Amino acid sequence: MASPGYGKRSAPGQAPRDADTFAHLPAREAYIASHIDRLPDGAAMDVKMLAKELPYGQQALRTALNNLSEAGHLRRVREPADEDSTQWVFRTYFSRTARSDAWWERWLNDGDEPQPDPKPQRSPAYDALAALGRTDARLALSAKECAALEPLAAEWLARGIPPAQLIATLTAGLPSPVHHSAAFTRTRLTEKMPPEPPPTRTPAATAPARRIMECTSCRTPGRPEALSGGLCRPCRGLNVPDAAGPGRARRSTKRPYGPTWPV
Repeated sequence: MASPGYGKRSAPGQAPRDADTFAHLPAREAYIASHIDRLPDGAAMDVKMLAKELPYGQQALRTALNNLSEAGHLRRVREPADEDSTQWVFRTYFSRTARSDAWWERWLNDGDEPQPDPKPQRSPAYDALAALGRTDARLALSAKECAALEPLAAEWLARGIPPAQLIATLTAGLPSPVHHSAAFTRTRLTEKMPPEPPPTRTPAATAPARRIMECTSCRTPGRPEALSGGLCRPCRGLNVPDAAGPGRARRSTKRPYGPTWPV
């Protein structure tokens, strides 16, 4: 197997670069994204190399890359070294244009450039969080807080909870006053997380994937639908046993050979 390397590859169909390309990102992430955007294809962009080029430590860079992944700017994948090769390599695809999970999944499965995403729209999870303050002013959240809590709320919706029920659960029986609405909401989203629904069907057999997505943080391979924002559930802080604590045990980074999925 080829050395991982994580050389940069540019995603297709990006908008031209301008002064506002990364204006939606926090200052650190915007600075790092701008640097990566100007790297040539094939350039190393692992945290050790980036730490030599940027005024940030490796841990800060890991966090920033995770944030860029969640914002839709990059995905880590493994793919054949070339069209006829049986040798697999590991690469980071970067897009200065933020892409949705659906866009990355279409590109991953089809191997061709998908149609451009429409103008970015707020997700149902974000809208539900934004509606909390209109339902009960004690849970009013800022736009930044809604974005930070969106992955947790999206997990509720993915488990079959409709937005109206999510809002009702989060606003029921509130204490008076709520001293920190975002922290309180995060606690409820985590502690009241509903169980996953049972599987309803067995996926049909498909041809081997041309590209396999990996978690941006821990590099565990997974199906696109399991890697919301390019991160696996444990790295998003979901489904982690309490005994693991804040510094939960490191996951194995051993990579299986070829396009196989973990059981």
